[in-house]
Amino acid sequence: MEVKAKWNDGLSYESVGVNSGHSVVMDAGVKAGGEGKAPSPMEMLLHGVAGCMGIDINNFIRHRIDGVDSIEIHVDADQNEEFPKYFTDVAITVTAKGSIDGKHIKRAVELSHEKYCSAINSLKANSHVKVIYNGEEL
Repeated sequence: MEVKAKWNDGLSYESVGVNSGHSVVMDAGVKAGGEGKAPSPMEMLLHGVAGCMGIDINNFIRHRIDGVDSIEIHVDADQNEEFPKYFTDVAITVTAKGSIDGKHIKRAVELSHEKYCSAINSLKANSHVKVIYNGEEL
């Protein structure tokens, strides 16, 4: 997976998925010196968690989806107070309505959280991050 981001103006960047071609604009919030005209990069991480879990849930219950009226996923996170301001705690609340037996959605949520949601598991993982600036690894 690969994305490329290009500076727009101020603290705003547009990032494009190399394989998908989809783009998203990000900006820093007003408190951070941006204009707040788009989600912040950290907010985008939480969007990814919500979307990832939602897609997992729908895939796991796809044969029972007719019994679902709505699914809502609320992701709330606390950040470290000092830099780097990584997420210290993340709470995910899933609410589903409909005639489907709740045990099916509960199991889908458990599977997503425990194994299948790559976004959630990326937040929990110890990753190696390499940075290259103008051809030189930092």
